[in-house]
Amino acid sequence: MKKKLTLLLVAVVACVSIASAQGRRGLRINEVMVQNDSNYVDDYGNRSAWVELFNSTFAPLEISSVYITNDKSNPKKYPVPLGDVNTEVPARQHVLFWADNAPTKGTFHMSFTLTPGEDNWIGVYDADGRTLIDEIVVPGSLLPNQSYARVADGEDGKDGAPTWEVRDNVTKPITPSSNNHIRSTNSKVDTFAEQDENGFAMTIMAMGIVFSALLMLSVCFYIISKIGAKMLRSNKAKSHGTTLKEMPKEERPLHDTGEEIAAIVMALHEHLNTHDSENTILTINKVKRAYSPWSSKIYGLRELPRR
Repeated sequence: MKKKLTLLLVAVVACVSIASAQGRRGLRINEVMVQNDSNYVDDYGNRSAWVELFNSTFAPLEISSVYITNDKSNPKKYPVPLGDVNTEVPARQHVLFWADNAPTKGTFHMSFTLTPGEDNWIGVYDADGRTLIDEIVVPGSLLPNQSYARVADGEDGKDGAPTWEVRDNVTKPITPSSNNHIRSTNSKVDTFAEQDENGFAMTIMAMGIVFSALLMLSVCFYIISKIGAKMLRSNKAKSHGTTLKEMPKEERPLHDTGEEIAAIVMALHEHLNTHDSENTILTINKVKRAYSPWSSKIYGLRELPRR
């Protein structure tokens, strides 16, 4: 038995590890600024180069076991520390790391810097230090306060379209810790609004959803009441020392409603001051509450003027 439990535990741990590894494959380098002179400031009020990572999955992603580096020969140059709750990146959200060579300042301050005027390679490795999750070469032609960003968050170019672009906060906004592509409208909503100007289709859909939900609730309540009635008939048959299956169909007891049971109990209470011995017992007792001055409000009020 212990051997089976050990194997089961090992299998569960292996599955969790595989799932975590697969989730980290959704981590993407999303935007990079090499020379930060007048842009975003860190939690110390300083301006440094920064690297933005993006969780492209639809589930929270723990990144405390990954490595970020700017040296292919040293994949484990900056290990993201354990124990920081902020390293769990929510679904489709961003996290910013500072390339200021000051890891003692906190989790998000890396142990290397980026060199302006030169091509900077940046890579993200998995917890094993060998599996490359994502990489990018930031061109050395970037001017101060320009960033190199994906056109769309975490996405590669489609049909030959460019994946990355240079942003200068004039023609295209620089968006640290925010979406690279800001959507002000929803194309599906706009299309629906154009095709249904008067809102008739929306009204029909809304009413259909409401009535469908009410119908489902009615069916559920009907089924539950039938199950309850069958259980009560079965209990009533057991009180006679038999079962429903053994009794002829025409002799099977009927289901007593709540009103009938309440009427019987009240009659027994009024005339016999007792209750029956069925499985379902409802006893009504008269409770007399004694007067207590501690609960009286008159002792909590002041008489003005005093007598």
